[in-house]
Amino acid sequence: MNPRRIFAVFLRQFYLMRGNFPRFLTLFIWVVLDIILWGFMTRYLNSMVGHSYNFVPAILGAVLLWGFMNRVMMGVAMAFMEDCWARNFLNVFASPITIGEYVSGLVLSSIATSTIGLAIMLGLATLIFGLSVFSYGIMVFPFLLVLFMVGIALGVFATSIMLRFGPAAEWLVWPMPAVLSPFAGVFYPLSVLPHWMRSVAHILPPSYVFEGIRAIARGHAVAPHLLVWAIGLAVVYILLAALFFLRTYRMVVRTGRLARYSAEGG
Repeated sequence: MNPRRIFAVFLRQFYLMRGNFPRFLTLFIWVVLDIILWGFMTRYLNSMVGHSYNFVPAILGAVLLWGFMNRVMMGVAMAFMEDCWARNFLNVFASPITIGEYVSGLVLSSIATSTIGLAIMLGLATLIFGLSVFSYGIMVFPFLLVLFMVGIALGVFATSIMLRFGPAAEWLVWPMPAVLSPFAGVFYPLSVLPHWMRSVAHILPPSYVFEGIRAIARGHAVAPHLLVWAIGLAVVYILLAALFFLRTYRMVVRTGRLARYSAEGG
């Protein structure tokens, strides 16, 4: 793959953000609202239980990490949507760029936008509500790694859906994180779920992250083998998402759908 072509995809997204303040605002406005809302909620819960339990690392930390994963996913999907809305998709693939370089450029764009979002969320949560990422210890790094990889897998899968069914399929993309959140146990332990939901949760890497957050909040250690399992699952999901995107791309090229691709439909 040619790094210059990958960087060109990223550079286009950078210029779009730089020249349009509302686009830049979307990088952090929703996550800021989430941090503020749940931050005051944790403060209220702490006032109810006194010093017996601290909800900040358990709930606000979960909101922050879940928001990070969402930003990673939407960073990939939104970069793809920009090409759809601008009717630039055919121009991209009429150039020498390969499908791998294009997707890598989307991922690079997502890394940049999600990093900005994470920094803003951390700043707010630390300055206003006293959340310290150091309270998670060294485990914060595998937590972020797992959620980053899952976000990339979801983003690539989301672009595959839009590539297959057209830009109108973006309405299937927005609710993806919300659909997963009940199974991931973002705000509650998996033990409260019915058996069939727990079976689904055990194949979702984020569920191990949020169980780990709650364990740390209770003063317990996180089982390393569970995080290794979560990372392994995340790698599998990335490979499956990449394979699905490649097969979808070949199908739309073979059937001629790519040539008819427009902002009105697939």
